[in-house]
Order: sequence, then C-alpha cells, then structure tokens
Amino acid sequence: MCTSAEVLQEILYRYTALGTADLADRVYDLFVGLAPTVFSVTLADTDLAKRILLSTQGLSARDAVHAGMMLNRDVSWLATFDRGFDRVEGVNRVELR
Repeated sequence: MCTSAEVLQEILYRYTALGTADLADRVYDLFVGLAPTVFSVTLADTDLAKRILLSTQGLSARDAVHAGMMLNRDVSWLATFDRGFDRVEGVNRVELR
C-alpha cells in the first residue's frame, strides 16, 4: 500500500474543518501506519494533472493531482468513494462502502 502527501493533507484538512481534530490525528496516523510509502507531489505530477483535468469532464483539480501522481508511479488502483476517478484512463477504483 502507498499514499501521498496530498492524501495526508486532505485528511488533516477535512477532519479539522469538521471540528474533529482528534479524528484527524488518529486517521492520519492510521494511514501512515498502513501505507509506509508516502509519495510527494512533483511538477511532473501537476503537469500530468493539468492534462488529465483539461481532458476529463467532471473531475476535480484535486482528484486530477491524485490521478497524475498515481499514473506517474504506475499505481493503478485506489480505494475511494469518489466516482470521478472512473473517468480517468489507467485508474481503477475500489468502491468503499
């Protein structure tokens, strides 16, 4: 398993925005424990994200960055509720329930 600095940032942002900093702390630590490989965002990732974003209807910029990071590292599977990833060629989504 792997994750990215962008995913960890989203965890911190979302849980603190909801007023649940204690969950931000726990979920962050859980992700880091489960996924010892944490990728950084690079210029190559954002360059690819831009191309993905401009060619994919209904995808957010944040999701395009995730997809760019994945594709640049030959990571083809992710677990998410976000169906926007279904529109990105080369990205396979495992439905969370």
